[in-house]
Amino acid sequence: MKFCHNCAAPIVLRIPDGDDKVRHCCEACDSIFYQNPKNVVGTVPFYEDKILLCKRAIQPRYGKWTLPAGFMENGESSLSGAIRETTEEAGATVKVDDSSLYTLFNLPTINQVYMFFRAELVNLNFAAGAESLEVALFTEAEIPWDEIAFPVVRSTLEHFFTDLKNNRFPVRMFDVHHSEDRSISTKLISHSKTHFAD
Repeated sequence: MKFCHNCAAPIVLRIPDGDDKVRHCCEACDSIFYQNPKNVVGTVPFYEDKILLCKRAIQPRYGKWTLPAGFMENGESSLSGAIRETTEEAGATVKVDDSSLYTLFNLPTINQVYMFFRAELVNLNFAAGAESLEVALFTEAEIPWDEIAFPVVRSTLEHFFTDLKNNRFPVRMFDVHHSEDRSISTKLISHSKTHFAD
């Protein structure tokens, strides 16, 4: 950011009074511009023992498989955003219950938070949206594990299939850290009481 969104004066980087972080500040109109983490929301759309995945038609990870997910929009809740993304990317209609929150990942290194919700497919009428090359249902054995786009998606899928065998779906929260050598570590930091599926 180089210029103030309010008065177009040049922006400076400094720590505002009462703060402890460097911010983009306008010294002409005293505006402070905060940069906050982006929220990515999506679903784990399931039908019996299968999961609906999308093959990405956009970067990053073009051509890799992922769960339907994307950035939240202003004015929507995390769950409504996840359902919207599922409709946009996979053309799918889903239903959720009051225990749908499933995994949450904090990615402080890249300033993102991911939330996935369990969502049952209402029917098998799905089709690739503009950001997907194709969409398909997979059993655990059929999932192209080496072609999964993101570690948070792989982790969510691994937990889902383990939980499916036990018919227990606790909510889990993780911290994900990216190292300078490009390695990624994922640490479980919270685990809810077990929820039994209906």
